[in-house]
Amino acid sequence: MDTAPADGRSLLADWIDDEEAALARQWPGVADPAALAGLDGLAVMRAMLAGATPYPPIAQTLGFVLVEVERGRVVYQGRPAQSHLNPMGTAHGGWFAAILDSALACAVHTLLPQGRGYTTAELSVNIVRALRPGEVRVRAIGEALHAGRQLATAQARLVGPDGTLYAHATTTCLVFETRAPG
Repeated sequence: MDTAPADGRSLLADWIDDEEAALARQWPGVADPAALAGLDGLAVMRAMLAGATPYPPIAQTLGFVLVEVERGRVVYQGRPAQSHLNPMGTAHGGWFAAILDSALACAVHTLLPQGRGYTTAELSVNIVRALRPGEVRVRAIGEALHAGRQLATAQARLVGPDGTLYAHATTTCLVFETRAPG
């Protein structure tokens, strides 16, 4: 779990800085398969974080951004907007599912060798606290548990800067061979 910075700044202030830096270098789009050829999953995710390749447009649509990547772990940060609400004025379950699915699947992606891809086969989301627009930024912290030849699994938590748990999720991904570009 993240802890308060030693310099007295709030963790939320650090999160906002991380988000602004990520948004300044990243851009939405669909990556050219030829540009990704020869890269393993971790290299692809690091390229996305660095802004060398685009991030999925769904993240821009739903208001979240990639802020951390390491082997077996990915973090997305965001907060729901007015357009992501259900009729009761809280974040729609689909918003929770999308940010968590992104963290889960991308954590799996960091473990895949060159020439292997994945798709979500099963997603289970447990929302434990409502989230209102503008209320707080949250981080979806995805951690891969297993990456085999055909299946991979991961778990994720959606937390606020104060450690509040908003949701948790698990996934099973189908792993497959990708086609070479051309």
